[in-house]
This record gives sequence, C-alpha cells and structure tokens, in this order.
Amino acid sequence: HVQLVESGGGSVQAGGSLKLSCTTSGYTIGSGCMGWFRQFPGKQREGVAAISSAGNSAYYIDSVKGRFTVSRDNANNTLYLQMNSLKPEDTAAYYCAAGSSACVLVMSWLSTMERKPESGYWGQETQVTVSS
Repeated sequence: HVQLVESGGGSVQAGGSLKLSCTTSGYTIGSGCMGWFRQFPGKQREGVAAISSAGNSAYYIDSVKGRFTVSRDNANNTLYLQMNSLKPEDTAAYYCAAGSSACVLVMSWLSTMERKPESGYWGQETQVTVSS
C-alpha cells in the first residue's frame, strides 16, 4: 500500500521561504517520476516541479523557476520542495505525487498526471499561504 505524507506547509510573508516534505511508504524512490502540484481555489490542479526516476533531470514551470527547487533523499524516501522568494500568487494547496512506472520525460509526466491523476499516487494536500 503506497502512502505519501506531506508536511511543511504554512503561512509566510512575501519573500519568505518554506520547505515542503513528502515522505513515502510502500514506494521505492526512483520507481517513477516524483513531483509537486498545486491547486488554486476553483482551478484544476497544475504541475509545479518534478524530478525524473534517475534523479538527474528536473522540470519547473516558468512561474517558479529560480525560486523553487525539487530534490529527493533516497535513503529517507523523501521528496522535497524548497520554496524561496514566495509570492502571494503562490498561495495554494500543494500536493506531492509519484509515478507508478519509470520516467524520463519529466514535463510529459507532469502533464499526464494533470490529465489522468489516477496514473500515479498522491499525497494529501498541504496549504501554503503567502501574505503581502
């Protein structure tokens, strides 16, 4: 039984930082792409950042490039999202996700998970609120 447990959300002022963590059980890091998604109220979930199965390739959407960093700790079965220079428009519910098969094309995987969320595994949401 695969479980993804998120932590690290909270409230910060604009310009601040948060680090989200996603600890897995029943899932082997490297089995598939892993990444972070967010959902604004009334909007569909969107991919934010992801890392390939091998851990040597990452993809970020334009709005977070240079501010967010996705990484993972294989030994501790944990995926991270370091978020710096946070903006009010980053306020959203954030989700981690993991793919169920080997993955190289990270951007493609993000798109697939957006369209077919049943393609992988999901954590519960963690709320990030950035005040101006």
